[in-house]
Amino acid sequence: MALDRLGTADAPRQLFASTPAQRVALARQQFFEEGVRPSGLVGEAVIQSWMRCSRTHADRQRVVAFDAVTPSRLHTTLARNRELLDVARHELVQMEHMLAGTDCHVILTDRDGVVVHVTSQPAGTHQPVLRQTARLGVNISERVVGTTAPGIVASTGQACTVDGAEHYYDVLCHMQCAAAPIRDVSGRLAGVLDLTVEARRFGFDAASMVALHATIIENRLLQAQSRDHLILRFQASPTLLGTPLEALAGIAPDGTIAWLNNAGARLLGRLPEAPDDRDVECLLGHDLASLLRLGRREAAQPLRLASGLGVWMQAQLKGADGADFRHAVAMPEMASAPVDAPVAIDVQAQPPVALAPASETPPTETLREHSRKLIEDTLAAHGGNVSQAARQLRVSRGTLYRRLRGWRDDDSSAVAD
Repeated sequence: MALDRLGTADAPRQLFASTPAQRVALARQQFFEEGVRPSGLVGEAVIQSWMRCSRTHADRQRVVAFDAVTPSRLHTTLARNRELLDVARHELVQMEHMLAGTDCHVILTDRDGVVVHVTSQPAGTHQPVLRQTARLGVNISERVVGTTAPGIVASTGQACTVDGAEHYYDVLCHMQCAAAPIRDVSGRLAGVLDLTVEARRFGFDAASMVALHATIIENRLLQAQSRDHLILRFQASPTLLGTPLEALAGIAPDGTIAWLNNAGARLLGRLPEAPDDRDVECLLGHDLASLLRLGRREAAQPLRLASGLGVWMQAQLKGADGADFRHAVAMPEMASAPVDAPVAIDVQAQPPVALAPASETPPTETLREHSRKLIEDTLAAHGGNVSQAARQLRVSRGTLYRRLRGWRDDDSSAVAD
């Protein structure tokens, strides 16, 4: 088979196909028999999967062995995915209740493609292939069973659907499946949620349904894994807070964004897994102290992001013991904060300092002057290098730049007066 010609200048022979089944049949002919890329006939994700499978599975007609993993490995897999299963349990029950009148199976796999949850098989249902595949412990990864929606998601991390003969192996040509990824706080794939039916079509938008419920499970997993993070909920409309469309962000104690869900990444114009540009003040336009104070309010508050976009935001602090707190902890007073603590820089956000009694010696400098002197001394010690000074002070470069710019403007105003 001339697979080496795939993706070259040789244009595939396009024939008219009036139905999806005809288009897939033509795509298989072009790919497997003629060795050319069937672009426009099937999705790019399917074509890429076919290419991967062709390198490892030579015989598309062979009988696939849907063997479950060993009991010991299954026990280890279930234990490793206990947190995912716990946060997904409510949604899985809801989905199964909603789909009870259909022949659809709800399948949850781990990141390696091993089934860790599956809908029980309805009595009297004639689905011979699903009876073999939809079993706890069966590995349905692309490496084992070829092209399937959950297999593609496990390989690429991107949601997809696979219909009928788009499956690599002939034995799966009567299957339909739609799958979506579930990611963890590190941005890695934690699991795959899948809807599968055999010998019939879904009859509804399975891709949208599975994407919606995968998002709900992912949001719950992100929050469950954020044991030391300030969790922000925000959206352009307050009515979207608390729904699957809400944006979520986890803020680490050092003032960086530890994670974003997809909605949050879109609102901030960032990729969820992007390792750089994580400074909370640069992206959100508000420092950590200001965001912590949001936790004292029950209702969402209107804020303007650094981009200028107006959103409604709520904050919730996750304690080290995993307990949720409705209110953020009170910010420590500046005078008692360590010299290198981030709050020592955020003087404008602090409450007024109480006046000293007449019998005590008044301070020789204000807190604002103290902070300015601290920053200037640190910059001088590092030869004016803002990045190194920011690291020592444990604040962002953006915070230092804003403080320096504000002081420069104040000095200019004083001279003008």
